[in-house]
Amino acid sequence: MPQRRARPADKDQPARPPRPVNHTPRRSVWRRALAPVQPPGSQPSGSQSSGPQPPGADAPPDRRDRAEVASVVEAALYRDGVRVSSPATLADTYRELREQPDGMAWIGLARPTDGELHSLAAEFDLHPLAVEDAMEAHQRPKLERYGETLFVVLRAARYLDALEEVEFGELHVFVGPDFVITVRHGAAPDLSAVRRRMEESPELLKLGPEAVLYAILDAVVDGYAPVVAGVQNDIDEIETEVFRGDPEVSRRIYELSREMVEFQRATRPLVGMLHGLMAGFAKYGTDEELQRYLRDVADHVTHTSERVDTFRQALTEILTVNATLVTQQQNTEMRALAEAGFEQNEEIKKISSWAAILFAPTLVGTIYGMNFTHMPELHWVLGYPFAIALMGVVCTSLYVIFKRRDWL
Repeated sequence: MPQRRARPADKDQPARPPRPVNHTPRRSVWRRALAPVQPPGSQPSGSQSSGPQPPGADAPPDRRDRAEVASVVEAALYRDGVRVSSPATLADTYRELREQPDGMAWIGLARPTDGELHSLAAEFDLHPLAVEDAMEAHQRPKLERYGETLFVVLRAARYLDALEEVEFGELHVFVGPDFVITVRHGAAPDLSAVRRRMEESPELLKLGPEAVLYAILDAVVDGYAPVVAGVQNDIDEIETEVFRGDPEVSRRIYELSREMVEFQRATRPLVGMLHGLMAGFAKYGTDEELQRYLRDVADHVTHTSERVDTFRQALTEILTVNATLVTQQQNTEMRALAEAGFEQNEEIKKISSWAAILFAPTLVGTIYGMNFTHMPELHWVLGYPFAIALMGVVCTSLYVIFKRRDWL
């Protein structure tokens, strides 16, 4: 197993020696900044009493269990790539790691409490900015180094077949000389499978915390493959729906585009992060086998990032095509409505013209049909021929006028 590097010392203190048994961890500036306020007369979290009791034994058992067991998914100690113990609480993990200076602790948490993160920060000298990010979550993928501790933020993803949606999770990883701490926000990824895989490969696990970081990165990146396949299938279905004229396809395109924006935010920073890790191979003496593994992960990330970029471009083009097709369909419908309106107008013109023509004789006949006594035309010899001639002239004149205007 490669020799572990010592922790970086504070400016005003010498380097810390290996953990002896029952050694009380020093309280650096960072620990004092992160330690929660203790009531008068109480002991700080994680400190030991003068007796042989383990750390945290002064707290009531039920309170200690709720604080330490609730979000600790699994904690284990390893030596030479083999699990040697499985502590039940964080306090037990700290104690057993002190008893085995050449061991490695791997602690997995899911949505931990602030108290648990403060306890871990005090024990392993975690930087307060990294701890704050782990508490708040909703961070973009990044890689930062604080002394000899790496802080890595990853965005995992998984495809939900039933809902045809992409679900994103967030994973924060602290990697130190003799510990790995994972803080998971969300269902993905399945780190229990990563732990089993590493425990089945002790030759890889004995390479230390960097090997665990590789396995976690590999699991997150491998989890992108089903997402890529599911999104590709969705895009194929969307293309069919677009040309079929499905009215709901626009909403589906928009939702998938939003998911691809999130997917791009999860994958694109990983390319730079892995290249940053590879740039430090020589400086930090990374094992050659791990170098090959990390290069392979970097290749997969690059391929996934390129596919996501292709998906976004394809969705943009599909949305443009769909908008064009919708516009064409609307234009066709508007043209059909205009033609129908024109035909109706023509029919109305004809009906109105004939109604006006028929109205003239009706008007004359109605007037002379009133039978008033004093109507001079009633006793006129030429009265009847005059009325008929008047009807004919009016009807003929109206017919000629409407005909010239193409109403008839």
